[in-house]
Amino acid sequence: QVQLVESGGGLVQAGGSLRLSCAASGRTFSPYTMGWFRQAPGKEREIVAAISWNGGSRYYADSVKGRFTISRDNAKKTGSLQMNSLKPEDTAVYYCAADHGWLRSVYDYWGQGTQVTVSS
Repeated sequence: QVQLVESGGGLVQAGGSLRLSCAASGRTFSPYTMGWFRQAPGKEREIVAAISWNGGSRYYADSVKGRFTISRDNAKKTGSLQMNSLKPEDTAVYYCAADHGWLRSVYDYWGQGTQVTVSS
């Protein structure tokens, strides 16, 4: 069982940066994929980025490629999403998720979400 808590969301100006963090806890320490998703009002949830348990594989949505960087620290049981050159279109609730597979549509565990708002 894994519990996830996101932090680091907030309000930023277009062109600015934010770093989201995801803290994991629980008594299950098997390998897992760490993913970040986002959902804007009136839109479907979309995957933003994912990283395999050992960091050997990374995925980025085309809309964030070159601007966002996903990372993880297994010793600290944390994951991060560094977001640079933010645009108003990035405004959404961002969710941290963990899964036993790779790029699956449905992840095993989810955080509660953190709001990111980018002003013009």
